[in-house]
Amino acid sequence: MSNDAVDTAVDAAGTAESQAPADAGDAGYSKDLKARHVNMIAIGGAIGTGLFLGAGGRLHSAGPALAVAYLVCGVIAFFVVRALGEMVLYRPSSGSFVSYAREFLGEKGAYVAGWMYFLNWSTTCIADITAIALYTHYWSFFTDIPQWVLALIALAVVLAVNLISVKYFGEMEFWFAIIKVAALVAFMFVGIFLVSTQHEVGGETPGLNMITDHGGFLPNGVMPVVIVLQGVVFAYASLELVGVAAGETKDPHKIVPRAVNSIMWRVGLFYVGSVVLLALLLPGSVYSADESPFVTVLSKIGVSGAGDVMNFVVLTAAMSSLNSGLYSTGRILRSMAMAGSAPKFTAKMNRNQVPYGGILLTASIGVLGVGLNRVVPDKAFEIVLNVASLGIIGTWISIMVCHLAFVKRAKEGLITRPKFRLPGSGVTEYVTIAFLLAVLGLMWKDAEVGRKTLFLIPVVAAALVVGWYAIKRKAARETDREAAELTK
Repeated sequence: MSNDAVDTAVDAAGTAESQAPADAGDAGYSKDLKARHVNMIAIGGAIGTGLFLGAGGRLHSAGPALAVAYLVCGVIAFFVVRALGEMVLYRPSSGSFVSYAREFLGEKGAYVAGWMYFLNWSTTCIADITAIALYTHYWSFFTDIPQWVLALIALAVVLAVNLISVKYFGEMEFWFAIIKVAALVAFMFVGIFLVSTQHEVGGETPGLNMITDHGGFLPNGVMPVVIVLQGVVFAYASLELVGVAAGETKDPHKIVPRAVNSIMWRVGLFYVGSVVLLALLLPGSVYSADESPFVTVLSKIGVSGAGDVMNFVVLTAAMSSLNSGLYSTGRILRSMAMAGSAPKFTAKMNRNQVPYGGILLTASIGVLGVGLNRVVPDKAFEIVLNVASLGIIGTWISIMVCHLAFVKRAKEGLITRPKFRLPGSGVTEYVTIAFLLAVLGLMWKDAEVGRKTLFLIPVVAAALVVGWYAIKRKAARETDREAAELTK
């Protein structure tokens, strides 16, 4: 979308927003996030440990076809964020998709969307602090410190930053994103140089022969590519953070469209471009899940300290994810609490206009993760990652269902859609939902991890049902008590 088109969308969005109902959960926030913060939050959401670390094991199993998996999942992620971006321009809200679900699907829809998002980030929080502890152990200076202690320190530091003010959160995300982008750009320059000059990498001459001479595009068949889709989808988790951040910026109608539109080329450049380069530099069988693929390449050409540099980068990526999780769940929970779908204390804000109640609730789950790191340090990461994948798929599906209801309301003439719209709306939503449901179904093929994840779905569903009726009973008791007091 050109700048003129974006400006037209801005004008139309202002008209649409004037018709939109206010959300009580949006009151009291500062507007301290600047354009550079939101843009870097969008970049940071698109680049994380799923690329820096996870791409190694996926290249080993799926081969060069991993690039297609990243591209397809990237397009789906773009559809989700573009749909969310359209609703943001209709009405910016820190409650983001939960607030829109409340308006278009009712409180039950908001309840499901919000708690699935909390499930995603609270478990991701555990995965992040586990990853941070593991990455820190890479350096001998920290080897003797127990994993759970390092996890607790990481949680305490990021929690403190989030509680101070949204401005500190934005600055932290800005610099984390700068580090990740700089590392990727530097590697891509090195990779392009190695391929173009045919410089040997670990005794191999880079180029298309790395693919054709080692099993081709699908060295292990189609099924490994299908199996890695779950992990690839999870790699894009947190792109929807742009919608939450819009509620704390002064000019969301100009900032959000540009941030959302830039996601597609970032996916193409950083994810697909990096995987293609990695496939051209070394055979997929050389990469492993135990080492960053970028470290594998750099160590093969004798770059000293490559492991230290990349370990620092993946450490900042994990810190960035933890930072984002505490930030977003704090805002989502406050929106829910103001409508009675979350504990009352999660609606509380401190004097710096930070919803500390929700942030502390998420951090408390992280403390449970610290305990998990003490009891089963070797399995902590795998256990929570499975649960988190269900949370993000559930969240993305809820965003698309909400957008369908949003469009239906617009067709009925009840609201006005902004000019900044989801391409192919009416079809795109169903394609996205079908793809995400297919990813869930295909997990059954992965007996070791995916199947265990699917067994959690009835547990999560039962917890949501029990929680909903518990909330309704509590609300009814409070209503009865208030009515009794009025009659006295």
